[in-house]
Amino acid sequence: MTETLQYTHEFPMARTCPFAPPPEYQEIREAEPISKIGLPEGKWAWVVSRHEDVRRVLNDRRFSSNRQDPRFPLLVPGARVRDEDAEKPIISMDAPEHGPARRAVLGEFTVRRMEALRPRIQEIVDEHIDKMLAGPLHHGKRSADLVQALSLPVPSLVICELLGVPYSDHDFFQQRTAKMLKRDTPQPERREAFKAVEQYMDDLIAQKEADPTDDLLGRQIVKLREEGTYRRPALVAMGFLLLLAGHETTANMISLGTVAFLDNPEQLAAIKADPGKTLDAVEELLRYFTITDTVTARLCLEDTEIGGVTIRAGEGVLALGYSANRDPDAFANPDSFDIERGARHHVAFGFGPHQCLGQNLARMELQIVFDTLFRRIPTLQHTGKVGDLPFKDDASIYGLYELPVTW
Repeated sequence: MTETLQYTHEFPMARTCPFAPPPEYQEIREAEPISKIGLPEGKWAWVVSRHEDVRRVLNDRRFSSNRQDPRFPLLVPGARVRDEDAEKPIISMDAPEHGPARRAVLGEFTVRRMEALRPRIQEIVDEHIDKMLAGPLHHGKRSADLVQALSLPVPSLVICELLGVPYSDHDFFQQRTAKMLKRDTPQPERREAFKAVEQYMDDLIAQKEADPTDDLLGRQIVKLREEGTYRRPALVAMGFLLLLAGHETTANMISLGTVAFLDNPEQLAAIKADPGKTLDAVEELLRYFTITDTVTARLCLEDTEIGGVTIRAGEGVLALGYSANRDPDAFANPDSFDIERGARHHVAFGFGPHQCLGQNLARMELQIVFDTLFRRIPTLQHTGKVGDLPFKDDASIYGLYELPVTW
């Protein structure tokens, strides 16, 4: 993995248009869809770029998710914050340990359980929009930073209530998870931020062990104790992952989706006229932005042929979700934003055994936010040009740092 090779491309690559993948993705997909690329620290990996091949890699047990293996391909120097012998989060597990760990918590994210949360999520969204509407008038208009007013607090509050994390601590974990996700955060700061959130989760779960609460973490303690499989470090790793993924991803999709709708008024008019179309619109937004593009990296465990190319055991693979979601062989006119597309075979939530646990929750949150936001603030518009907005080009999860809006 450290041999000296010549590469046509190096990762990570930058998006030159906020609504499109890096232009090199199309070049790779068309010219050499399975090829070698350079990584930071002089390493290399295979890149898999076509929709069919990406799904195959993600559904093949010969490709490992173990991010603690020193051979695992990393796009950020110093991003490996867990030691090899540390407790694995579910995202880093392979079979056979992955299946039981996932099934233990899967019942918390069924469609039925998520639907039971709908009234509370609606209440949270309305409360935050109420605050926006009560803001001061300036020259006959109101304004806000949508990220701070709605995009970030709504999913943060939802995941806190679901897990049983005090929302009063949100500044603590949001500041530290933001450091972890920025690619230019120095390694010591990244590790310090990780350890701080991990210790926070450990302390919280220790409290719940003494008096289990009726929330996801508390219910897991009771359930796993009854089964005789409870271990605090495992639940800490799970809680950490759910807290991080549960607010960062949805928050960024709310901001990006709002911009996409405001810049495509005909698509916005369609969901206003028929809210039944919003769920299809959410699927299209997920495909269109694919904000966790390279989370689906893998490590090959056994020589495997993909698309006529043999990938050897011990070699890293980047299964490019954003390239797959813009593959014209899988999606007609893939670069257009079309809420009528009705395409649910995107890989924005991954694919195979590691497909996102919280996808039902994310879909519902996005549906409720967009339907409510544009119904209650029909004159909403973002200020300035899209190209001037502060997009998260330096972060592992794409999004916006700010979204100034007015109405």
